[in-house]
Amino acid sequence: MTVVTTARWRPAQKVRPRLLAGFADGQTGLLQHESRYGPLQLPGPGWAARGRLIDAVERSGLTGRGGAGFPTGRKLRAVAAARGAAAVVANGAEGEPASRKDQLLLGRAPHLVLDGITVAARCVGAKEAYLCVHQRDGRLIASLDATVEARKAAGVDPVPIRIVAIPGRYTSSEQSAIVQFINGGAAKPTFAPPRVHERGVGGRPTLVNNVETLAHLALIARYGDSWFRTAGLPSAAGTTLVTVSGAVADPGVYEVELGTPIGEILMLAGGPAERPQAVLVGGYFGSWLPAVMAWSVPLSHPGLRAVGGAMGAGILAVLPESACGLAETARVVRYLAGETAGQCGPCVLGLPALADVLADLAFQGGRGKAADQVAALIPLIEGRGACRHPDGATQLVRSALRTFWPDTQWHDSTGPCSGIRRPPQLPLPEDEEYL
Repeated sequence: MTVVTTARWRPAQKVRPRLLAGFADGQTGLLQHESRYGPLQLPGPGWAARGRLIDAVERSGLTGRGGAGFPTGRKLRAVAAARGAAAVVANGAEGEPASRKDQLLLGRAPHLVLDGITVAARCVGAKEAYLCVHQRDGRLIASLDATVEARKAAGVDPVPIRIVAIPGRYTSSEQSAIVQFINGGAAKPTFAPPRVHERGVGGRPTLVNNVETLAHLALIARYGDSWFRTAGLPSAAGTTLVTVSGAVADPGVYEVELGTPIGEILMLAGGPAERPQAVLVGGYFGSWLPAVMAWSVPLSHPGLRAVGGAMGAGILAVLPESACGLAETARVVRYLAGETAGQCGPCVLGLPALADVLADLAFQGGRGKAADQVAALIPLIEGRGACRHPDGATQLVRSALRTFWPDTQWHDSTGPCSGIRRPPQLPLPEDEEYL
């Protein structure tokens, strides 16, 4: 599968694109950026001015675009209220192999993200800020270094921003892993408490946000909370970036209003290239949904929770009927089992065992035992890890058993289906197309 790393906009959208408006064809320079959005006006350093902006962010309804969907205003307030000088960390280390939105945003509109970092730093009273990306993104790192230097020369950012290249592993992009790496340790998730907003970089209260969240924050600082709410739903405000891949005619990154039905987003991507069987929503810690169900589901945290799904990193991957959902899931779980931090039993022992029995079900089958073995392993793994990594993998497997249940029965009783002979549909780092 070729993953397209360019944004595509469609006139069918109700609201003009916000995050990459006018910049779809190349990177934005500082002058072009300020010409499009206007200069950034920071609040004063006093608590009253900072508090007013945090109030506006809370009223806007902005939630995190990195997966959890936590209210951004509440995060800002918690760090701002903590004792001592704070730090800000922008997470652009896109751990999800099926996602391209953060890479695209940093490549095309880096100044919007850097503006958001500066706004966040002012809100929480931070004295230092970091923008983290994966080490493998060499070109992006060089480009961001140059962009930061250009802003430094222009005197745009009162708080210095440092680019940090973290190891390119799945668990390295978890927020506590990033903080530990910045502190000089291994890029592995840490046990909580304390949470990073209490004690993070250098032992200081630390705000960690996804780069898309910070780009939205920069726009709220310019245009206000009422403007932000002109897109999306009352319960899910604003727009979001979505990476659409798999069996669609025009895969890529799309900006849509929160609450847009999944089927409408897939039509923006040219519609199904083959008859769809299921849609993977949220990424490799997400859920499979039957295509007939997913089509009308609104892309929002409340809408997806209602059907057992999750927003995750804003990923929609369409699986055609001719492919095998169990084989795709087994391949991803094998990858996740190899990407653990190696710190606790559920990852070290549980995920490899789960990957083995799931692969047996998908590619061998025919003995009437594998499905029960998969189901029996899940509760022995989830809820027991040091971080969410094992739980994310079991969530994916649970959804596969539910969505592909007829196939599961066929594989277990008869043997593999013909779909296992198709090339893989979901990207992994070792795929040539991914590099």
